Amino acid sequence: MTINFGLLGAGRIGKTHATAILGISGVKLTAVFDPVDAAAEHIVAMSGARRASVEEILADKNIHAVLICTPTDMHADQIELAARAGKAIFCEKPVDLSADRVRACLKVVEETKAKLMIGFNRRFDTNFAAVRAQIDAGAIGNVELVQITSRDPGPPPVDYIKRSGGLFRDMMIHDFDLARFLLNEEIVSVSAAGSVLVDPAIGAAGDVDTASATLKTKSGKIAVITNSRRATYGYDQRIEAHGSKGAVSAANVHNNTVTLANKEGYHDAPLLDFFMERYAVAYRTELQSFVKAIETGSPISPTGLDGLKALELADAAVKSVATGAEVKVSV
Repeated sequence: MTINFGLLGAGRIGKTHATAILGISGVKLTAVFDPVDAAAEHIVAMSGARRASVEEILADKNIHAVLICTPTDMHADQIELAARAGKAIFCEKPVDLSADRVRACLKVVEETKAKLMIGFNRRFDTNFAAVRAQIDAGAIGNVELVQITSRDPGPPPVDYIKRSGGLFRDMMIHDFDLARFLLNEEIVSVSAAGSVLVDPAIGAAGDVDTASATLKTKSGKIAVITNSRRATYGYDQRIEAHGSKGAVSAANVHNNTVTLANKEGYHDAPLLDFFMERYAVAYRTELQSFVKAIETGSPISPTGLDGLKALELADAAVKSVATGAEVKVSV
């Protein structure tokens, strides 16, 4: 059986997921919605999908699943519509910028028994997943400290900043989820700091562009996250987990593994440019996991609850920056 997908949103992340879908056997991108003609037609040209409205996609009994890649303020409404239409749902993070709205949305998902997966693709990165596998195997003993570095090569447009929910809810939210993934224990407190060091316009828009967060679990495990909207050397993505028996880490990914050595020193290839290239395999792997869950009925992960937990940590970080105090998080 071929699993037919409908794509809601044909922007940058929609194109990324459409490309991933084309690399998975047994699935087909059947229909695409986007009000921007050029964006929608690009997906049509690359995939053979037809253009359709959201209502047409959800009413089509031959479409089994939807990819929600629209702006964040549409996600919760579209999840609820898709759940009531009996579709399996893959939604980009976050579900909404309001935790209360997310909770209401997840109630509908629960009531309709819909399958919902949230797009925390970094769990599916080959290297990061290998770090988790070493932790699960007991290679480093009990995890005590996790460090996550995430730095973009440059900031997004300020117009995007204004509607994104800010660095903690848009960028660091991936790292909050990754911290939970590596610690394998719920976080009970957040201390965060933020500054505007890259672009004053970001500060004028009410956001920060340089930030850190320290997370602590009930048993005392600690995760330290650092983010920046500027890394002149490329897309900087590194993690390390330290435990009672040792440490395991994943380094940056370069364009190639060639090192040139001469009298000026050692020279490596540049880092991969940005998330579309760095996480291309992870995007495909997470959708393969989603497809497998549809085919076999196996559990979906990350779930809507994972999306809610990451947003609650982001909200706590925002509050911590505003108050200068540690913020407790309910589990």
